[in-house]
Amino acid sequence: MMRFVNSGTEATMSALRLARAYTGRNKVIKFEGCYHGHADLLLVQAGSGVATLGLPDSPGVPPSTTRDTLVARYNDLDSVVALFGQFPMEIAAVIIEPVAGNMGVVPPEYEFLAGLRQLTERHDALLVFDEVMTGFRVHPGGAQSLYKIIPDLTTLGKVIGGGLPVGAYGGRQDIMELIAPSGAVYQAGTLSGNPLAMSAGIATLKVLQTEGIWDKLEAGANRIVSGIEKIAKQAQINIRTSRVGTMFSVFFTDQHVTDWNSVRSCDTNLFSKYFLAMMENGVYLPPSQFEANFVSLAHSNEIIEKTLRAAERSFSRITR
Repeated sequence: MMRFVNSGTEATMSALRLARAYTGRNKVIKFEGCYHGHADLLLVQAGSGVATLGLPDSPGVPPSTTRDTLVARYNDLDSVVALFGQFPMEIAAVIIEPVAGNMGVVPPEYEFLAGLRQLTERHDALLVFDEVMTGFRVHPGGAQSLYKIIPDLTTLGKVIGGGLPVGAYGGRQDIMELIAPSGAVYQAGTLSGNPLAMSAGIATLKVLQTEGIWDKLEAGANRIVSGIEKIAKQAQINIRTSRVGTMFSVFFTDQHVTDWNSVRSCDTNLFSKYFLAMMENGVYLPPSQFEANFVSLAHSNEIIEKTLRAAERSFSRITR
């Protein structure tokens, strides 16, 4: 079952409200560097724009709002086990970006996601996949299809509206039936499921179902990433790249990137020089080391080649 709302942020807020109602518990576990929208209770070690701008987490958020928000370390199952040990009967849900995208693209270790599934089931808590970013970008069926881990609830964002403002959340029928009018959990939204966004979303999904389209998308993303790796090696600049489906990141580091701490150790000054050089060469990247890149069908072979030529000139420039 699925319910439409105004945005990805609202989908997350609604899903967590539903999880607390279903379990009768209040606490929620999130992960360092994962961003789930600008709701007060989740602006805790949120990565993305908060990290880029150096903002505290966050002015205007009352301490009481985040009192029940617990923070674990991404790709570190032991940190989650410890929180369940500390609050064994108080945790309603674990929410996670199954592929982190708001600290740059950081893939999960399979054992980590599988461990979360087992751990939440053992403690009668819900597992919530925030697929606002990963939905239809890492796999036609999202990260849960790619990794074959089925969460209890899933949140989605603009991707289901062809980029227009919309959000949605869905999951098991016994959970979703608690939402009004069939249940007592309140939900409302002025633009929920608006016709324009729904039409754009249906059109997008039809294109994605076209034979060969997904392979073309992945091939384009792989071509960009492998090309940048080769160029950086020739320029003798240490980078680490990560790609899952059509999402990718370039980290300026010689260390393996697995979590928020390792992402924060990357050379953001060198990234800034790279960003500016790429922009001067006609390619506008996401303006932060902590953002993900996306490849779409609009990125033709010609555009990919232009991007790689710009990268070659840019890497050459920042080595001078």
